[in-house]
Amino acid sequence: MSAAALTRGAGPLLGPLGKALKYASLVAACVVAILPLVTVFLASFKTQDEFRETGPLDAPESWTNLDNFVTAFTRGGMLQGFLNTTIILVVALAGTILIGTMTAYAIDRFDFRGRGLVVGAFLLATLVPAVTTQVATFQIVSGLGLFNTRWAAIVLFMGTDIISIYIFLQFMRSIPRSLDEAAMLDGANRLTIYARIVFPLLRPAIATVVIIKGIAIYNEFYLPWLYMPSRDLGVISTSLFRFKGPFGAQWEVISAGAVLVIIPTLVAFLLLQRYIYNGLVSGATK
Repeated sequence: MSAAALTRGAGPLLGPLGKALKYASLVAACVVAILPLVTVFLASFKTQDEFRETGPLDAPESWTNLDNFVTAFTRGGMLQGFLNTTIILVVALAGTILIGTMTAYAIDRFDFRGRGLVVGAFLLATLVPAVTTQVATFQIVSGLGLFNTRWAAIVLFMGTDIISIYIFLQFMRSIPRSLDEAAMLDGANRLTIYARIVFPLLRPAIATVVIIKGIAIYNEFYLPWLYMPSRDLGVISTSLFRFKGPFGAQWEVISAGAVLVIIPTLVAFLLLQRYIYNGLVSGATK
């Protein structure tokens, strides 16, 4: 029997088998991703004795036991962490959007020497390992008097990365230059064109950058831990990390703190995930 005949004969069998293996692998991946979250969620509602005596996947005796969440908020400093995170997140995102859209507008709309070099410099900056520049960055932040203040994290997060530049540029190229020319004939200057015509049309790109960079800032640990060591300036990631001290043996309280940190990100992603996918591809296909 030839190889072609064997392939044709095995085709009907490999089809259902391949589909079954595909779905089985997807189910296994979902279990691996969800199981730790379920374990942490169940532990957050258990008492200390219940946590020691029951299995990790056993349901708590009372789903209304919110003592662990209250402890996390009051004694764990999570409320202050959420407040600091919100302030840093809002100011840094506003600065990123303003700087990023202006940069993309200048690169796309103005013809000047070295335009390609500017884009290449942004790309080159992303290729340099961040750990190699931490000494110089720390000296600059300290020299500016920003160390141990919220502005240290805000200024560092505000730096526009190549992903934001790329997203804004893709959308900018989909906006006809004829709109700029028509506005200039009516007497508008470049700043007016940017603020009243280009910026409103970049709303899909802005939404995409807000989601992507917002989640990155929300989950960041290293920069707040290094540049804001004060407990009063702790964000949610550093506040959760500090649980290892006063609550080192109270895993149910630590689980409650982890749930408090996970829920906002999870809800935001589930509600806004379509904007991530649409925003990344729509600018390149218009």
